[in-house]
Amino acid sequence: MSIYQIYDDRFRYLTIGPAALEPLATGLRWAEGPVWFDDMQCLLFSDIPNNRMMRWVPGGGASVYREPSGYTNGHTRDRQGRLISCEHGARRVTRTEWDGSLTVLADSHLGKRLNSPNDVVVQSDGSIWFTDPTYGILSHYEGHQAAPEQATRNVYRLDPETGDLRAAADDFGQPNGLAFSPDESVLYVADSAASHDPAAPRHIRAFDVSAGRLSGGRVFCHVDAGIPDGIRIDVKGNLWTSAGDGVHCFAPDGTRLGKILVPEGVANLCFGGPKRNRLFITATTSLYSVYTATEGCQRP
Repeated sequence: MSIYQIYDDRFRYLTIGPAALEPLATGLRWAEGPVWFDDMQCLLFSDIPNNRMMRWVPGGGASVYREPSGYTNGHTRDRQGRLISCEHGARRVTRTEWDGSLTVLADSHLGKRLNSPNDVVVQSDGSIWFTDPTYGILSHYEGHQAAPEQATRNVYRLDPETGDLRAAADDFGQPNGLAFSPDESVLYVADSAASHDPAAPRHIRAFDVSAGRLSGGRVFCHVDAGIPDGIRIDVKGNLWTSAGDGVHCFAPDGTRLGKILVPEGVANLCFGGPKRNRLFITATTSLYSVYTATEGCQRP
């Protein structure tokens, strides 16, 4: 049985028909936030409720990388290759230095604690953009239950050189995954508020980016199974998003091209491997991968 559902013939040229969905690790509670380290040939990802970060190595399997992890969720790398992480536990964004120490980049806005930073991406100018929904403070499962201090659930832009942090968008139910288009003229942001309210959004919005500011915010696409969470962009500008039944792929014009079906609900994904053509998928209790006929977009 094929793992693909094809809605548009363009999807055939993005996928490899005989490629199998490969299970790489299991026994997790809620796998999230994968990031590929090509220079170290490994994948780091979060197991949020178990309060640990995992490392998967080709041919070596998965092992614990950091425990406790501060209930980390999303990760990325900065322009110097350092790990940038969103922590639910301490409600902050941190950077792991080369010596293993942690630098706190952001933990408050306007004198009040952040909600629970969720996912993060770094622009080519070095600025760090992250989302701040309330998932990590809704219960003790993914962090520490607490009342939100921020009036809204925002998308933030951080200048790591000056420490300037400002809300770039504040009209979300629950902002979640985010990713830039290849030329960085568009920032895509998932709104996953339907996780707790069936009538709330389960879509991805597209913002125009200019001089570090966002405008527009049109609805780019809807997910028809579960909710959108983590998202990634390939070199052709196609958007790949997690969903309840697998990974959904949308063309730059918002057309749904197809799906990669996964036996567990998908939380996040990233492209990796030596050729950046291997899609790593964090799906509830397991880590999977599948090879594609496209490559993940890498910041210039």
